[in-house]
Amino acid sequence: MQARQWMMDKFKSYGLHTHMDGAGNVCGRLGDPDKPAILIGSHLDSVPAGGMFDGTLGVIAGLECIRVIQENDIQVNCPIEIIGTSEEEGRFGGMLGAQALSGHLTLDWLEKARDPKGEYLKDALEKCGLNIHDTLRARRDPSSMKAFLELHIEQGPVLENSHKCIGVVDGISGVFKWLVKLKGKADHAGTAPMDMRSDAFMGLADFAHEISRIIDEEGTDKSRLTIGRVDLKPGYAHTIPGEAHFTIVGRDMQEDIMHQLANSCRKVLSSIARKHKLYFEYEQMSWLEPKYFNPEVVDLIEDEVKKLDYSYMKMPSGAGHDIQFFTDLTPTGLIFIPSVGGVSHAPDEWSHWQDIEKGTQVLLNTLLKLAN
Repeated sequence: MQARQWMMDKFKSYGLHTHMDGAGNVCGRLGDPDKPAILIGSHLDSVPAGGMFDGTLGVIAGLECIRVIQENDIQVNCPIEIIGTSEEEGRFGGMLGAQALSGHLTLDWLEKARDPKGEYLKDALEKCGLNIHDTLRARRDPSSMKAFLELHIEQGPVLENSHKCIGVVDGISGVFKWLVKLKGKADHAGTAPMDMRSDAFMGLADFAHEISRIIDEEGTDKSRLTIGRVDLKPGYAHTIPGEAHFTIVGRDMQEDIMHQLANSCRKVLSSIARKHKLYFEYEQMSWLEPKYFNPEVVDLIEDEVKKLDYSYMKMPSGAGHDIQFFTDLTPTGLIFIPSVGGVSHAPDEWSHWQDIEKGTQVLLNTLLKLAN
């Protein structure tokens, strides 16, 4: 919330119409508040111990475009709005701010959504002075949007390894997120024979070893399966884990492949649970289908990159981004710049300033073409 207030103060200092909506999205608009606008958006939140570029770059770059337009008295024929979205990283499943803006939320989901530790989204919102009913009212009418653009770091090694400074993104892979529980029996680590245990961690370990086979048999070269968070209970050195709670996140560019991966995970976990005398249950926290960007906007971005004579490649995004919720509502386009070493979601996440400048220049040129 401190970051959002700082961002709104920045918007106001540029003379922008500024507000924060009921989902925690902060918005700064240049131009008529009633006309359809080109939106430039990304997120301000981070994962714990994350880096300084993921998300925030896209908001600050949008503000830099506004600065250049104002300082050079560039005329634009439609409003431009910068949006710093909330809760993109999905602590409660999904991407709250973008889903609220695009009308992809329901009251039922808002009331039931909770994080892996059990805290409800509605309670977290109330701590910030927000509520789920105002969150629903954050929805934008599609007719109020002329286009949506986002600049983001790649969060992977492809651009750097290919010696390209711009990624022209044509689509975003779908993502599903599960919260899995394997329940066995906690017991004394010294007295329980190895062949008489119901060790939940051994079930988790067996499943982890199956991930490569699942992708080989059911996935593609763009498939990903990740166990990102693990909690063993009761969590004592001399006690056999009676429960293993963990997340599974699956990704692919084709929704039918996503279903195949999910079905295979379910079958493998059921089989492993029987082998180790465990009880298996899971909750699907979110399912986001693959999205493809507007071909005309993708071509426009590519043309602007060519005019600037920047090295580039067309590529999909393996990570989810706010913009994916707008693909069915308005023309959309996503621009990547390289991440040093492919590192993201970590304190040493970094992008070179010359790449940031080039990405922002592409964003500005594309914005001006769309606006005029």
